[in-house]
Amino acid sequence: MAQADDDAFYVLSALLLTPGQFPSVLGDDYPAACEALGQEPWADGYGLLFGQDKAGARWTVVSDDAALVGCAIAAWDCGMPYDLSPPERTVVDSLPGWPLGLSVSTPGLPDPHDPAVDPEEGGHPLLSPPDPDSWGPAQRRLGADEVAKQWSVWRERISATVTFDQATGNAPAEDVGRVLAEAHAYTRTPPPAGRIRSAPAADGARLVRADGPGWSLAARTDDIAVVLLDERPGEVVPIGRGPDLPALLHALDRMARASI
Repeated sequence: MAQADDDAFYVLSALLLTPGQFPSVLGDDYPAACEALGQEPWADGYGLLFGQDKAGARWTVVSDDAALVGCAIAAWDCGMPYDLSPPERTVVDSLPGWPLGLSVSTPGLPDPHDPAVDPEEGGHPLLSPPDPDSWGPAQRRLGADEVAKQWSVWRERISATVTFDQATGNAPAEDVGRVLAEAHAYTRTPPPAGRIRSAPAADGARLVRADGPGWSLAARTDDIAVVLLDERPGEVVPIGRGPDLPALLHALDRMARASI
């Protein structure tokens, strides 16, 4: 996409690492995501640059100029070119590998590959994407992200396979009381930054994402919610509207927006 340094580093993609927006593959919340990269949870956040060095090795560069990286991402999303070349003074770390699987490469360089890392040198461990054939917290969070991103598709699947109780709005034989109780607890005792996130959705609704110990929730404020659980690999568990869910989702949305 852009070239950071003709001799050293070629930027292929970028993401924000802020309290309101971060790669959830790294953790349940912003402090956890920062810790996974060996960074302090600075309130203004960071930009993550994914690229290759001259040998083709994968590196993740951490910049403390989140605004600059955000501008580049916005331009790329609009199909506009943007030369993302962060000043050297804004680069706070360079980490081996990528935490996400990216199907990109730099023309004229070898195919992306992991750099050689000597654990005895005390550097940061190699970053690598989670195994798609396994199931754990990272895969669970990524699954919830995908449901939120493709809400209409997943909603159709749920409507075709799940019958909701007309009186309560709940799906039968699905025990997700623990998740709702912990989500309700967030409204009384605010969790770490980024544990709840919110984004605009169609028709004036909001998409809510929340994570907790062993669970991830995705929901629309005008619709149902779905939960993914560590103990139920690959399952998307629906939660009907019922009498309490709408107020909970709106409360979570308000908390997410207030924390940004």
